[in-house]
Amino acid sequence: MDVHRQTSEAAGRRASRKAFVAIGVFVALIAVLYVFQPDSFGLWMKALHIIAVISWMAGLFYLPRLFIYHTDAEVGSVQSETFKVMERRLLKVIMNPAMMITWLLGLYLAWESFAFQGGWLHAKIALVVLLTVVHVMFSRAVRAFGADGPRRTARYWRMMNEAPTLLMIAIVILVVVKPF
Repeated sequence: MDVHRQTSEAAGRRASRKAFVAIGVFVALIAVLYVFQPDSFGLWMKALHIIAVISWMAGLFYLPRLFIYHTDAEVGSVQSETFKVMERRLLKVIMNPAMMITWLLGLYLAWESFAFQGGWLHAKIALVVLLTVVHVMFSRAVRAFGADGPRRTARYWRMMNEAPTLLMIAIVILVVVKPF
């Protein structure tokens, strides 16, 4: 298989179009559910929220692993250029849409199900804000790697790889246990 076939600008445009189509299908699905499943609409929104969270978290777990390997790749090498494409597409095609959908559906559920009440909910939202900060830090790293800018060490990225995991654990405990 030709490596350039997957890493070309045309392939990147196709991936972006697919992401926009997927978001459009997602919005259409929500509209159809609202019209045809009004009694279980809240449950559908919860299910779609969980799917979006899983997609976002998968990217947050995988992207720093790519950074670890990219750090060891020589600047300008085929390997480095391939990592740039992988990182950029993961961020733009999966992580950014998943984060936006997570936030939109999460805020809807917080309003509809809990009227934004509960200490556990406020703590959860604060932790999701921190998770979003991690996402933004990773986005900046994608840009820095893409510009062959200064790189952090592989050790730094190994430590940063733990941040989404720790935040996810705390968020899940807050949602399931609702300790306060």
